[in-house]
Amino acid sequence: QVQLVESGGGLVQAGGSLRLSCAASGRTFSTYTMGWFRQAPGKEREFVAANSWSGGNTYYVDSVKGRFTISRDNAKNTVYLQMNSLKPEDTAVYYCAASPFRGSPTRYDYWGQGTQVTVSS
Repeated sequence: QVQLVESGGGLVQAGGSLRLSCAASGRTFSTYTMGWFRQAPGKEREFVAANSWSGGNTYYVDSVKGRFTISRDNAKNTVYLQMNSLKPEDTAVYYCAASPFRGSPTRYDYWGQGTQVTVSS
């Protein structure tokens, strides 16, 4: 069982930066693939980024490549999403998720409650 709690969301102007954090409970955090997803109003939830258990493999949706960076600290049971050059279209609720599968999995078993990111133009 893994419990996830996101933090770091907020209001930022276009071009600004935010860093999201996701703190996980559970002794097996380091074995999970960790992902970030987002859901904008009126839209379906979409994949943003994922990070393998070792941190050696990362995956991004095309729209955030070069602007967002996912990383993890297994000693702190925490995964991060550094978001730079933010755009109004990045506005969404951002969710952290954990998957027992490797690579860029399609199934995530555990989800956080989400944190709001709002980018003003």
